[in-house]
Amino acid sequence: MPEAPNCPIYASSDVWHSNIQNMPVHPQSGTWLANMGGPSRLLHPDFGGPYGYQLQVTSNATPPTRLQFDYADESDDVPYPFTATTPIEPASDAHAFMLNKDTCVLYELFAASWNGGRPTAGSGAVFDLKRHDLRPSGWTSADAAGLPIWPGVLRYDEVASGVVDHAIRFTAQRTDRSFVWPARHQAGAARDASLPPMGARFRLRSDFSFAGFSTQTQVVLTAMQRYGLILADNGSNFFFQGQVDSRWSDQLISELKRIPAGAFDAVDASSLMVDPNSGLARGAGGVALESGWHSRWLSQSDYLVMSPGQIASFWIKFTNTGTETWNRGIWGQQANLGLNGDDKAPYRLGMAANWLWDDRIATTTVPVVAPGEIGEFRFNVRAPMVHGTYRLNLRPVIDGTVWLEDQGVFWLIVVP
Repeated sequence: MPEAPNCPIYASSDVWHSNIQNMPVHPQSGTWLANMGGPSRLLHPDFGGPYGYQLQVTSNATPPTRLQFDYADESDDVPYPFTATTPIEPASDAHAFMLNKDTCVLYELFAASWNGGRPTAGSGAVFDLKRHDLRPSGWTSADAAGLPIWPGVLRYDEVASGVVDHAIRFTAQRTDRSFVWPARHQAGAARDASLPPMGARFRLRSDFSFAGFSTQTQVVLTAMQRYGLILADNGSNFFFQGQVDSRWSDQLISELKRIPAGAFDAVDASSLMVDPNSGLARGAGGVALESGWHSRWLSQSDYLVMSPGQIASFWIKFTNTGTETWNRGIWGQQANLGLNGDDKAPYRLGMAANWLWDDRIATTTVPVVAPGEIGEFRFNVRAPMVHGTYRLNLRPVIDGTVWLEDQGVFWLIVVP
């Protein structure tokens, strides 16, 4: 977010970011929809103008405080950066959300009250947005599903940017007394398989026409097709949540109210699960994970025409498609961008510009690249002094362990 630019709202390999366009329709899809108001039920954006959820961005300088919890046995009993100025949702749930921009830790409270400096809450949950950790099984959070709330909230800045890359949380009036991954808790009305469980995921069908909808509405509809909705709490059927922001347009809100529940299918997303206690998703971004050390080329910057001796910057991205984590700074686990075959000819031509060594160009820009995540390598190249076309043949390598797949990746440097 603009307020916390160094904090991901979970990595791209997390289940919140999983593309579910190709997931199979759940056998109970029609039955669940019938018990959630039926196909003619219209979606309701539960935000707009002064309404919605509001995040307080804090820092290490924000004084933390401890709270007394009603559900202490399922709450994280740690100091929270909760202050007298923290926004509290002016509704029965009285949610409060705080994100420490220095640590990227998200704090969420249910039924929060400052209580004259003796703060209380119904429950509290803490989430490290750089990790995939889920709550202990059976534990609630500030949400009935035991999930974090903020990662599923629609934000104005992402809609305005043209890309919403995550699932959106929503509510249903009656739910089953069960939950499915990644949910961790249930608050069901009955033990009834005809009711949707917490964590159920719904996808806008691909045949739903975007014709007549504004550009911003189409951004949201695209997210509903790619990433879907996650059932996260009990409430009115098909109410979905967004951020408090005065910039939401009346047109967007009114258009989102035209979407019928019948345009959605429930999907079986169980195949995404790697570990029931982790939000890491198998095949996030459409890439399956293989046992061991593996990678797959994703994208790279353009070839360049360079003047003799000119230094230019380049980047390349690989997805970690293995089950092992790339850890920068740990020998045998650090992923480096190498010259295929330990080719030292570019180095002898003077093309190295702050490379790791003669045949290793760079390591990852981030310290940890977990399975399914994207590793980016950035490096500089100095053009040779002699005119010609020069080719850099590149390949990722875990030095001390193994070369990763040879995918024929190369760069052409043209010195006219």
